[in-house]
Amino acid sequence: MKLRCNHLIVIILLFLSDCTNTDSNADNTAFKNISATGPDTTRINAINQPPLNIIRPGAPTPLKNMFGINGYEWNFLENPVLPNDRKHIFEDKMALIKTFSGVRHYLNWDRIESTKGEYTFNPAFNGNWNYDVIYQRCKQEGILVLVDLKNMPLWMVNTYPASSRDNENAPAPYGQSLSDPASYADQARTAFQFAARYGYNKNVVKSLVKVVTKKRYPDDIPNTPNIGMGLIKYMECGNERDRWWGADETHQNPEEYAANMSAFYDGNMGKLGPNAGVKTADPNMQVVMGGLASADVNYVQRMINWCKKYRGYKKDGSVNLCFDVINYHLYSNDGDVRTHKRAHTGIAPEISNDGSIANAFVKLANSLRQHPEVWVTETGYDINPESYQKAEAIGKKTILENQADWILRSSLLYIRFGIKRLFFYQLFDDHAGGTTQYATSGLAEGIKRRPASDYILQTSKLMGDYDYIKTISCDPLVDQYQLGNKTMYILMIPDETGRTGSYTLDLGKAKQANIYHLKIGADVMDKTQVNTVNGKLKIEVTETPLFVEGIK
Repeated sequence: MKLRCNHLIVIILLFLSDCTNTDSNADNTAFKNISATGPDTTRINAINQPPLNIIRPGAPTPLKNMFGINGYEWNFLENPVLPNDRKHIFEDKMALIKTFSGVRHYLNWDRIESTKGEYTFNPAFNGNWNYDVIYQRCKQEGILVLVDLKNMPLWMVNTYPASSRDNENAPAPYGQSLSDPASYADQARTAFQFAARYGYNKNVVKSLVKVVTKKRYPDDIPNTPNIGMGLIKYMECGNERDRWWGADETHQNPEEYAANMSAFYDGNMGKLGPNAGVKTADPNMQVVMGGLASADVNYVQRMINWCKKYRGYKKDGSVNLCFDVINYHLYSNDGDVRTHKRAHTGIAPEISNDGSIANAFVKLANSLRQHPEVWVTETGYDINPESYQKAEAIGKKTILENQADWILRSSLLYIRFGIKRLFFYQLFDDHAGGTTQYATSGLAEGIKRRPASDYILQTSKLMGDYDYIKTISCDPLVDQYQLGNKTMYILMIPDETGRTGSYTLDLGKAKQANIYHLKIGADVMDKTQVNTVNGKLKIEVTETPLFVEGIK
């Protein structure tokens, strides 16, 4: 559709309006702070406010895309009653995983290639895990899987001097140039084998597919070769390769990581041979760059510049990128990961710098002809009060209850700024009771959901397929979602002080409305049906999101 100049001017003016312009809502909104004793200092900074009444261009995003989780193979297969049975799904944990629309699977490279050049998947010789079973079940349940091939296998670690052996080292043998894509050929060949097996391309040359078919013991189930199983669409290259806190060998600058990605992506445009790179095995598989720990948009820009120089341009004039999806990590706290400013506590997502950072990444993505999606594959909050990433207890709300609020509100924040998928860290605590950051970020415990998972499940059931349309108010935040001819509104106070308020929602010609309240420990929300006054409904709003739909 082409736009006339006067239409374009109107759109530009609308885009420039944001939530700092709330005069139109002044008569509809009244607030009170029930916990702060002094002036409220936690209102959203203007730079982190979403645009008001703007429909984002491009394909709309269903809310369920914001409900991913990070996890491991043992989250699927490890049954405490049968700890050695690693070829069957443990249904109690699968019931928890089904809460989420996507799983980012941390797959250690060493699991599937514990001996150089010998690939195993069902079972993997390292750990005896059966990956076919995991991915088949996820596809059956409609759960998207992002496989993050990460860490260095032991046989490569051992090429390093004893003093610098670390499986977090950049994935190249010791002594190789980290600026040369050829140094990452081993990883590129492993990516090829994985993509050939689990991707959708059934025309991979069979002689290139290598699987160890020998038995380890008489009643062992041998691995079998497979091509184009159609189970995995997304692969990620490493994890937080911009790490600044480790030894030099663990860090890659943008140009080094771009060289790594080029090998992983398509064998450095085929130069590494017919059995290297994800795209070489399945041209339609999507390659996700490893989540950046520093949330630095300039890191991605330098990777793009490397691609311009060394990969050139496609026939359509687009940069020949070495990734399909931009990816970063960000945890909401009172520090700033970009400047390494130390944090002391987690904070509500809306009063963090998450919005402006998301906006910068999406702006960069949209400047490219491909318009790659931007994902955030790690965010979350600890429940241990000694962690600097803790969710605070607020008023009568416990840490677990507030973790639930902030987790759900993180999903609602990122969808406003154009992020296409969000994955929380993580399904279970990394170290139950641990005081360090990220040790107690689990959204489930044992075989039970924590409140954050309750909220995600209930929201998914109510409106997971609804598309985010626009934000119509900023304080309280009021978001509009659509599914066909059905409209849902989500309202919340963007604060962390226990503040409450009221808002008059215009539901048009609706004579009645359904109001849905989240409920800890339940599978579905509580629903109340009320009458409107000439289509308008005055609603009490808190820091816990609530949901409203009009009934005509």
